[in-house]
Amino acid sequence: MSHVTGIYGHVTWQLRNEDGTVAAEGEGANLVTTTGDRMYAGRGAGIASPLAAPTGMKLGTGTTNPAKTGAGAALITYLSDSQQGFDSGYPSAAAQGSGWRVTYKVTYPTGKATTGSAITEAVIVNETLTDATSAAGSTIARILLSGVTAKGSTQTLTITWTHDLLGA
Repeated sequence: MSHVTGIYGHVTWQLRNEDGTVAAEGEGANLVTTTGDRMYAGRGAGIASPLAAPTGMKLGTGTTNPAKTGAGAALITYLSDSQQGFDSGYPSAAAQGSGWRVTYKVTYPTGKATTGSAITEAVIVNETLTDATSAAGSTIARILLSGVTAKGSTQTLTITWTHDLLGA
């Protein structure tokens, strides 16, 4: 008998202009880091002092490939003013097939996390949200984004992550 188990991540993002039209959008697989695995396992096992729950997201301009540990498990090049708590109602969890889907969503409003450079990375963190980079030890998941060439001051950026926790 074969069993398919694990945590599988997917991200969608959409950059909208002031009039609501879509300026850019994309999707891709995100990597749940070793810190993320530990957070899910500790909370699921009811460990007395599990890792802190995710608090929000941060953006960056780095291009290092995502990795379970090490440099690729951290935010590489922090984008100033990109710390943002989750939207109301998130995170959420719901039964999905043979497991559960956890959904995280952040909307960066106009005037927040603006840049003339491409936004190339995003992370979910479990730390107090400050205007600074994040280490691998507080990064739950990381993805490299493509297609977000810049975020102007009148644009909004919405990023939605799903983590599917699959069981047999």
